[in-house]
Amino acid sequence: MLRFLLVALFVILFLILSIPVFLVEWILGKFNPRARDISSLRIVQWAFKVVTFLSGTKLTVIGEEHVPRDQAVLYIGNHRSFFDIVLTYARCPNLTGYVAKKEILKVPLLSRWMKFLYCLFLDRTDLKAGLKTILTAIDYVKSGISIMIFPEGTRNKNASELDLLPFHEGSFKIATKTGCPIIPVTISNSSAIFEDHFPRITPVHVTIEYGAPIYPKELTREQQKFLGKYVRDLMADTLKRNAA
Repeated sequence: MLRFLLVALFVILFLILSIPVFLVEWILGKFNPRARDISSLRIVQWAFKVVTFLSGTKLTVIGEEHVPRDQAVLYIGNHRSFFDIVLTYARCPNLTGYVAKKEILKVPLLSRWMKFLYCLFLDRTDLKAGLKTILTAIDYVKSGISIMIFPEGTRNKNASELDLLPFHEGSFKIATKTGCPIIPVTISNSSAIFEDHFPRITPVHVTIEYGAPIYPKELTREQQKFLGKYVRDLMADTLKRNAA
């Protein structure tokens, strides 16, 4: 329980003490929006690195060289843990907005930071609102902001992490409509940090593997038609290879 208490205390203190930072960031954004964006990104990345340290998580990262530094991308990740966001966001080289469930909007201060960082909030019960979210994500990518989405649509609670949920094909329109590369982000063993033994946080070894960029236009017609399945199969193979 000690690690859980340390992580919870740090997150609460960070959110409270960052209240005046919002004002500074808002003023900075009035004069230099790009500087504000990068400043906000680095502040939150620092906080997530502290959370990772306090959790005792040992991280192995494979294939990070595959992530382009000169253009926006669509990150596609499997989702087993709340720590998936903590671990991956801390490594984003450039501005990246995550697609999260709309319920997070109810969390004060956290939702404000997420809005600063171009995160989008998806209403999974409203198809029209969901389409609007995807269209906004497309606009973000066109303006140079990467997007991270978990196309399983929810946190996967299957007994085995090798048993991925189906990927929602609509998630991939962000890439097909912009031409940006898809970067598969396969996360292994993250649920062992917290979810597998709630409420304890346990030091474990997590592997994150970034796959080679996928350009939909370079795929066969069949692969393009079932792009979600194609990426899911690649990530399933990676999970099996990295299984502890």
